[in-house]
Amino acid sequence: MARPREFDEDTVLEAATQRFWTNGYEATSMRDLADRTGMTTPSLYNAFGDKRAIYRLVLDRYVRRALESCSAIFGDDDPPLRALERYFDALIEETRADALQKGCFVVNTALEVAPHDADFRDLVTNVFGRIEKYMRDCIVRGQSDGTIRTKLPAADLARLFLGATLGIRVLARTSAERELLTGVVRPLFALLRTK
Repeated sequence: MARPREFDEDTVLEAATQRFWTNGYEATSMRDLADRTGMTTPSLYNAFGDKRAIYRLVLDRYVRRALESCSAIFGDDDPPLRALERYFDALIEETRADALQKGCFVVNTALEVAPHDADFRDLVTNVFGRIEKYMRDCIVRGQSDGTIRTKLPAADLARLFLGATLGIRVLARTSAERELLTGVVRPLFALLRTK
């Protein structure tokens, strides 16, 4: 008969998330994770595997939550422009609320881990693709109902908006000034409202 786990998995994964998110993958050791989670290093290995396996678990968990948030915003009954505004408002508020300026865990992974690991590169590419699709579908709806009056293709606009999303996430690592972040977004919406 297997022994019951003597730890709360969600609590441990949240602690590991915070450690990786704050310090990055390379600067985090199994000893760091053990210290942060309150578990022994052998217990971490037994429960979750090596550092890479733990990183993948916490990244998958973060991605699931981030995509649920996107789905809630873009799946709502808001008009397309309003959905896009809500998305960027939430992005900016989340960024400004991050006192440690950790940025986005997925963007951090794209910059640090994905260039050296094909599995993580595929995961990051998939996440960016899904966010781009949410925006593209939203823009298509707006172009169809006449609320988005630009003649640019929805696919190009979605890529531009994705680029702005990633830019905001990277800028926020050094400065979360509202004017800087909203200054990235204003021209995007001006573009959507032009004839």
